[in-house]
Amino acid sequence: MAKTEEFIKSLKNKIGEFEPKVISSETGEVVSVFDGIAKIGGLPNVMASEILEFSNGALGLALNLEEDYIGAIILGDFKGIKEGDVVTKTGEILSVEVGDAIVGRVVDALAKPVDGKGDLGKTTKVLVEKIAPGVMSREPVNQPVQTGIKAIDAMIPVGRGQRELIIGDRQTGKTAIAIDTILNQKGQNMKCVYVAIGQKQSKIARIVSKLEEAGAMEYTTVVAASASDNPAMLYLAPYTGVSIAEYFMAKGEDVLIVYDDLSKHAVAYREISLLLRRPPGREAYPGDVFYLHSRLLERACRRNKNHGGGSITALPIIETQAGDVSGYIPTNVISITDGQIFLETDLFYKGIRPAINAGLSVSRVGGSAQIKSMKKNAGTLKLSMAQYRELESFSQFDSDLDPETKKVIERGKRVTELLKQDQFSPMHVSLQVVSIFAMNAGFFDEVKPEEVRTLEKDLHKFLSSSKKNLLAKIEKDWSDEIKAEIETALKEFKMSI
Repeated sequence: MAKTEEFIKSLKNKIGEFEPKVISSETGEVVSVFDGIAKIGGLPNVMASEILEFSNGALGLALNLEEDYIGAIILGDFKGIKEGDVVTKTGEILSVEVGDAIVGRVVDALAKPVDGKGDLGKTTKVLVEKIAPGVMSREPVNQPVQTGIKAIDAMIPVGRGQRELIIGDRQTGKTAIAIDTILNQKGQNMKCVYVAIGQKQSKIARIVSKLEEAGAMEYTTVVAASASDNPAMLYLAPYTGVSIAEYFMAKGEDVLIVYDDLSKHAVAYREISLLLRRPPGREAYPGDVFYLHSRLLERACRRNKNHGGGSITALPIIETQAGDVSGYIPTNVISITDGQIFLETDLFYKGIRPAINAGLSVSRVGGSAQIKSMKKNAGTLKLSMAQYRELESFSQFDSDLDPETKKVIERGKRVTELLKQDQFSPMHVSLQVVSIFAMNAGFFDEVKPEEVRTLEKDLHKFLSSSKKNLLAKIEKDWSDEIKAEIETALKEFKMSI
């Protein structure tokens, strides 16, 4: 009996000492954690995309706001987080620190430096998710972004403020086009942002090394979310990249941003969504995967003078499977962008590089994004390429062809050779114009197709050394006088060889 009374007394004391664990509206508790996703109880006042802080110092991002729980992605390492840990709301929507010193640096998906060159100095907080500029603050795209690639600048021009998709199978030269475009921005008054999404660290290191070697890191920022990073970082990287671009656009500067590539971005988002138990739709992607990319790419635009006058030009990259552009993600991004550069595997293996399919590639800005001299000379190029592709299969029966068809085929062979270009060798636009003018004038008709590029190189050397004034005129304007000067220069060159 005494033992029972002692036990009851002890129990009462313990009940009296018990203090319930109060979870306020500012704190919650981890219910479960797995694969970089935390399920959190409490926090009734949390906002979508709000930063949450775990008791071990790790940060999370609230994505699913359900009736009983919050689904959050953990930014960075999630191994130290366990069930029962306290989670605190910060009241801050996800933002990153950006400053002028971010140019020339390699940063992660949260804009933290990863290149060992110290901190970023003076920075400003910018929101990662932002509503795209409205129609009234924009102006038409009519200034060119010179890629330095003849086939693009002549047939599929890109303008400042445009979104031009680079699409094709793996290993067809998609990244090569983007990097060549960045290299060609030297001296063009253009900042560049290269966003690597799910790339191997070795590939990112090679790209950074090439940019440094060419002096392009002076105006470029690399946002690296490698294949070894968790899906949350891959999901955030493009938004961080465009936030960096917007920081410079707000200062009235022109920015070129490359997303390499959005296929991997969609896969990372699918993984996060399935872990968050969002209903899967077509190809197991969630229903809002279109919105994932549209809200990203809509932020690329050209602002009018009343709103700062800067621009963001976006070059998203999409990887296709066996050339299938009718896949779910390719069709989504094609419908969001202002044209596409389609790279074909067959052309790549034939040695036609860049392997651009002129028929399927299009720029919805067109001649508005070309300088006057290029617009005047490149008009017939796409047509002659299309005619040649049509007749190419008949060239093996050339003995039976009429002279006019033979002429189209022979010209097509030379145009194909002329449009070939080595990687990391972007070409100045005035030299491109002279090459195209010479082709249209029949200058290359007398040489064998395989000798076209050698003759073109010699012509460029001649022009660069003795006709600098002419090249400067071509870049600024086009007239009968300039045309006559080019014809005279071509005759002079012909006499010298």
